[in-house]
Amino acid sequence: SCKVFYAKDPLKIVRAQGQYMFDEKGEEYLDCINNVAHVGHSHPYVIKAATKQMELLNTNSRFLHDNLVQYAQRLTATLPEKLSVCYFVNSGSEANDLALRLARQYRGHQDVITLE
Repeated sequence: SCKVFYAKDPLKIVRAQGQYMFDEKGEEYLDCINNVAHVGHSHPYVIKAATKQMELLNTNSRFLHDNLVQYAQRLTATLPEKLSVCYFVNSGSEANDLALRLARQYRGHQDVITLE
């Protein structure tokens, strides 16, 4: 499955820190794929927040929880009034699928243009 990205010899990444990923031989690679521009890999604040949440509850957004509502309220308070609804999903693929379904429902069209 890695042939999509690497014609030969796929990378075996074993750890990451900040904007870098490291292979099994210790070779360093700049990560330009995995959304690390936000905070980077292994960010201490994110690790602390995730650990705190997992000590309380480790699940995805399919169940109701006050934290989801509070987060949605904090998030929408920073946005224009028209952007007042949040959809929480667990992956980029799921987000893309939902966006496509919402757009098709709203516009009434099935056509899609994508970039390769």
